[in-house]
Amino acid sequence: MKIKKYLFEVIFSVFVIFILTSLHNKSFASLYLNNLDFDVKVNSDASIDVTEIWDINIEETNTLFKTFKTDKTKYSSISNVAVTDITTSNEVAFSQINQLMYHVTKNCYYGMINKDGNFEIAWGVGLDNSKATRKYMIQYKVEDAIAKYNDYSELYWQFVGNDFEIDSSKVTGKIRLPQKASNKDEIKVWGHTEDLNGEIYATTEDIIEFEINNYRSGRFIEIRSLFPTNMIYSSNRTYNKTILDSVIAEETKWAEEANAKRLKMQRKQKYASIGVSVLYCLLSLINLKNTKKSFEKAKTIIPYKKTINVEYFREIPRSNSTPAQAVMILKKSLNMLAPNEIGPIFSATLLDLNLKKCIEFEVSPTDKKDIKIKILKRYKEDLETSEKLILDFIINLAKEQDEITVKELRKYMKKEPTKISELKENIEESSANEIKNMKLYDEERAKEKLKYELKPVAFIIFSVMLVIMTSIPMANNAIIYNKSALKYIILGVVLVALTAIINLIAVGKVAKKLQPFTDEGINESEQWKGLKKFMENFSMLDKREIPELALWEHYLVYATAFGIADKVIKQLKIVYKDLYDNMDMNNYGYMYLMMHTDFSSNFSHAISSSYSSTLSSGSGSGGGFSGGGGGGRRRPEAVAVDSH
Repeated sequence: MKIKKYLFEVIFSVFVIFILTSLHNKSFASLYLNNLDFDVKVNSDASIDVTEIWDINIEETNTLFKTFKTDKTKYSSISNVAVTDITTSNEVAFSQINQLMYHVTKNCYYGMINKDGNFEIAWGVGLDNSKATRKYMIQYKVEDAIAKYNDYSELYWQFVGNDFEIDSSKVTGKIRLPQKASNKDEIKVWGHTEDLNGEIYATTEDIIEFEINNYRSGRFIEIRSLFPTNMIYSSNRTYNKTILDSVIAEETKWAEEANAKRLKMQRKQKYASIGVSVLYCLLSLINLKNTKKSFEKAKTIIPYKKTINVEYFREIPRSNSTPAQAVMILKKSLNMLAPNEIGPIFSATLLDLNLKKCIEFEVSPTDKKDIKIKILKRYKEDLETSEKLILDFIINLAKEQDEITVKELRKYMKKEPTKISELKENIEESSANEIKNMKLYDEERAKEKLKYELKPVAFIIFSVMLVIMTSIPMANNAIIYNKSALKYIILGVVLVALTAIINLIAVGKVAKKLQPFTDEGINESEQWKGLKKFMENFSMLDKREIPELALWEHYLVYATAFGIADKVIKQLKIVYKDLYDNMDMNNYGYMYLMMHTDFSSNFSHAISSSYSSTLSSGSGSGGGFSGGGGGGRRRPEAVAVDSH
């Protein structure tokens, strides 16, 4: 029950992290601007020529678009639209179309009034099922964007609306006035953004620049500027009144509100940083308490240990060991077998079944790669479960014919990955149970070991979740902690990290002592390890220590299971060269088969292919969001179904 509890904590933590990050990622990772740059040329006829550069990462998106709310008090019309792909030096000018399209044809664009009555620029990027980084230049002219007053002319323009849907690492802009002012003091500038994290200033007598870092979607950016009225000769938005005093009063009020918001935010940062730091400290204390318990627990455990120590082992440790058991004991783990392990185990079990006279092999005289497997006995009492599973697998495929070829087996394995997966799981479960029943594995100790291994995992996941939870308010509200607040948070994170490392060391000591393989199991693992090393290096040993060739039939079963059959066979061909040259199938059975065909790797390739198809299956889909207001990508259109 405790293990289930810890598992639940881990799964719940991962689930919460997934939900939180999903909620935070409102603009979706499929679209992200590395930089959004504006270059605005103010003309003396009150129009502005705007050039936008979108440096954007795009994934599975067909169409990008930008909309402008119709507002005759701000501008009269938009014209001269052009879209160009400037990703490379070979610029691609998009072709203009004069009709609204939900999914715009690749390398085409339009600029016109949409169904909502707003002006829309949309262009086809053609990345429906792929991703890339592109740089687009969008150009357009806004008529009557400048209002002319008796004392000043005014540009009051929202460059990004609060319905803009793409995050950007940076938003920058440059506004070029029609002519130079006498001095920079004649140019008044203000920037408005919800995050209060931008800068705007007149860099020269005729240029204004602004910059906003870490822009988050759904936040507007607008620029207001007053400059000498004589720079604008005429405007359809001309007013016979002065504006400076009212603008300064309005901007002063907003500045005071912004300053109050900043102070409030700083207080929030202070309390938040203190709260987060305290929480981290409490978390660290809990972790240290668990660490102390783990160190105390480690002192009380009497670990299982080996009582033999061999470099080379020349006997088969246990004559009734199946290939699957041998592999599990060798690596001292009853966990899932890897896909690249089950193929050799399958081949090795067939060899073992051949030795036990359940099946026999026959090589085709015309095609040595086409090996026939003949079924001699449909059931044998002394077989272990994993061997019965593979024998039944062969029998069921052969049906009433009592034989099947390796090619037919391989074809079936590639075609039916689900069946192979089921066979693998059954072999794992049965072999693990057999090892437990032989008292080579202590199941109670394994459960306790798992509990200690899950504790730090759950703690680390919870800590990561906590960091994410504390960072989301910063991301969503653009809270940038000041240095004083940030150092406490960093200190808390370091404290948690250090106590986590100490805890991992303590838990590692407990887990090491809680090795679930018993003394007998560890000793057998050492023997298998020694046999494996002997088989890998026997050709370099004294020839008097090399076993008789007949014994290699049994060795090759386990060499195949351990994935070293090819290496062993290569040595056998050298050591027993004369025998190899005169060997035939009738006298040497599957020794001939192993030394003259690629039998050992036949099923490894087939099963690996089967698992590859299982793991890579599935499909993705395109689509995304829209909603107007600057940048976005189109949702897939609903497909009409013909009822006739």
